[in-house]
Amino acid sequence: MTSSPPIWLTTHAREQLEAELTELLAAETAGDPETADTQDRLAARHQRTARIAHIRNLLSNAVFGEDPPDDGIAEPGMVLTVRYDGTDDTETFLLGSRDAEHADLEVYSPDSPLGAALTGARRGDQRRYQVPNGTEIAVTLLDAVPYGHTVTTA
Repeated sequence: MTSSPPIWLTTHAREQLEAELTELLAAETAGDPETADTQDRLAARHQRTARIAHIRNLLSNAVFGEDPPDDGIAEPGMVLTVRYDGTDDTETFLLGSRDAEHADLEVYSPDSPLGAALTGARRGDQRRYQVPNGTEIAVTLLDAVPYGHTVTTA
């Protein structure tokens, strides 16, 4: 298995993924009470095995509980505010893993078209990205702050 680049996760997101992994492993060891394997059971087992491998890989490559530096540069773990150029529309979202929930923030992966375009941008930088229908969209990074500065944990 090839290793993935590090992905940023909140502590809460890590806990969610660990809980899901525990459930999947319990289901894997419990097995099916019936001995006959149907196509549906085989497919479900294959999906479960793939998800277990994905979560293990994600957790082994995760950086969690650490905020990136508060330097205004867009990178995983930062909450970004962008303006869609040519409009007054702004959006605030977390640049991080979409595999787990992060409070009430929308999450964009650094591998998504928008996330990839913004990674490395500084406040005021304009970047362009392409949406699936081929349209190119321009956005300006208005702000980039560490996730821990925007969300208080109980």
